[in-house]
Amino acid sequence: QVQLVESGGDLVQPGGSLRLSCAASGSISEIYFMGWYRRAPGKQRELVAIITDDGNTDYADSVKGRFTISRDKAKNMVTLQMNSLKPEDTAVYYCNARIRSAISTKIYWGQGTQVTVSS
Repeated sequence: QVQLVESGGDLVQPGGSLRLSCAASGSISEIYFMGWYRRAPGKQRELVAIITDDGNTDYADSVKGRFTISRDKAKNMVTLQMNSLKPEDTAVYYCNARIRSAISTKIYWGQGTQVTVSS
């Protein structure tokens, strides 16, 4: 069974930084991409950043220049470095990945980690 576990969410002041991490574990044959989504209160879930197997990245316009996604393929981990945080970045952040296991290929989600940006 494949699991994604996020960590790193916290309360931070505007202008501050946080680093989110997500580790995939279980019967993993291949990870095609890993990414981060977020859901702010009263809003729909939105893509924040994604990184492909060959290292290509894409970001939401709202986070370009402030957030950086990176991946450690050997450890099946993805991180999201978030700088210059704004109150509007407050949300539950979810890790996701498209993973081929011994049984199937599908998209997995983590349980979410809360990021709150407030003074």
